[in-house]
Amino acid sequence: MLNAQTPAMWAEINEIARDLPGDVRVVVVRGEGRAFSAGLDRQAAASGELAKLAASEDSVALARIAGYQQAFSWLHRPDIVTIAAVHGHAIGAGFQLALACDLRVVADDAKFSMAEVALGLVPDLGGTKRLVELVGYARAMELCVTGRRVSADEADKIGLANLVVPVGDLDGAVRDLSAAILAGNRDAVVEIKALLAGAHGRTYEAQLRAEREAQLRRMRELFGSGE
Repeated sequence: MLNAQTPAMWAEINEIARDLPGDVRVVVVRGEGRAFSAGLDRQAAASGELAKLAASEDSVALARIAGYQQAFSWLHRPDIVTIAAVHGHAIGAGFQLALACDLRVVADDAKFSMAEVALGLVPDLGGTKRLVELVGYARAMELCVTGRRVSADEADKIGLANLVVPVGDLDGAVRDLSAAILAGNRDAVVEIKALLAGAHGRTYEAQLRAEREAQLRRMRELFGSGE
């Protein structure tokens, strides 16, 4: 099983996001079978679905693509930590799904590729921003315009992977990481995620202010307001 993605699958992922219980703290994204995800289902492209989308009015087409993007962007939710457990191929939309997660635990057989360029398309599921944030503009540019394969070893070296393990150890490594996250105070983890997620867009002084405000919220929650 290569877990090729379709618009129907993205709709189902959105349903999962809407139905996620409020007490969930860690979400693990993992593919069944031989691969994390081989990307866009070529049959969906060949069936004329993309042609129909291209022929739609701008507002309709852009709204449809925004819906597709939502299946990936909810993984940035501030109240959860998301982990991609990547084995085998993570191609195109599969690569972008791994990028959408906060953390990536990667099996040593993994292969990443931003392959949209081979179809004459662009990465449009949030992957461009995340890739630049992780590896920098020049490396992201090279990966996107060539679509070349990136091994697990290279992913580790350039900052795509948080951890690389033998494929047989993938599930155990993800369990260990999840347990370490769950051992921390939930509200502190939420505040830390917000601080780190917003750091790139803030000045140093603005980040210091955000840290002060977050710390005060935590102290008041833990020790009371003092009144």
